[in-house]
Amino acid sequence: MKSHLYRITVEHLEDPQGNAVSADPLIFEARNHDDLFSIVDKMREKSEFDKSETEALAIGLKLFSEVMLNNRDHELFKELQPHFVQFIKALKKR
Repeated sequence: MKSHLYRITVEHLEDPQGNAVSADPLIFEARNHDDLFSIVDKMREKSEFDKSETEALAIGLKLFSEVMLNNRDHELFKELQPHFVQFIKALKKR
């Protein structure tokens, strides 16, 4: 299956007390069958959350769901999969 390739960068900016954190960023590449930017745009249009939370939700769900999709027969996902599908359907209806 053809897929989009993304480079994900996570930077730790501050700790829970608000102190700056100096740490190397976490950088990795991930493939996804969807255009993540399109998904984020769609979610922004109808989200009940602020911009950062909407983007985090969209990207987090898409990264997680792609791993689950690629490993659908893995025991770890068996019990969660039907509930996750229901959640995504409900999210799309909003």
